[in-house]
Amino acid sequence: MKLLVLGGSFNPVHIGHLVMAEELRWEFGYDLVLIVPSLRPPHKSLTEEPGGARRLEMLRLAIDSDDRFAVDGCEIERGGISYTIDTLENLRSRYPLEGKPGLVIGDDLIPGFPSWRKPGALAEVADIVCAHRSSAEELPLAFPHRYAHNSLIQISSSMVRERIAAGEPFRRLLAPSVFGYILENGLYGLR
Repeated sequence: MKLLVLGGSFNPVHIGHLVMAEELRWEFGYDLVLIVPSLRPPHKSLTEEPGGARRLEMLRLAIDSDDRFAVDGCEIERGGISYTIDTLENLRSRYPLEGKPGLVIGDDLIPGFPSWRKPGALAEVADIVCAHRSSAEELPLAFPHRYAHNSLIQISSSMVRERIAAGEPFRRLLAPSVFGYILENGLYGLR
């Protein structure tokens, strides 16, 4: 199986995440996109955090019954800080992989990638796939990588949270099931 790994906080998951994942899976010929929500990202703090279990549930709702996508809660189950190298080692031991897994890195994360835990080892055990999130330009990365030709969708989880807290429209930024879950559970300062 050709596996593409997409990690992040997904706080909450929005259509930009899903469109990007679908486009990258198709462009590079992956069989499955495995979405892995982090418990505690090492380089940012989670704001308006509904908890790992709720973020995991929203991801499961978002992918619905699409068998080209799966959610893996290994980082939430493991606890502690979520380091990508630990996650890749875990996934490689549990999934029947064909070649190296792909690892999605948004272009907003490229400048900080050298400070990640064991970036050289990450580049050895995974094929790095850089995705456009903030710019249509290709940013330099000093590790082997491929750049995607994905759509630039200007949506972020922080934008969604801000709109919810301000009472502004946000319905169309999310999968309908995720929108319903946020309403039902009163998440992100919903008014």
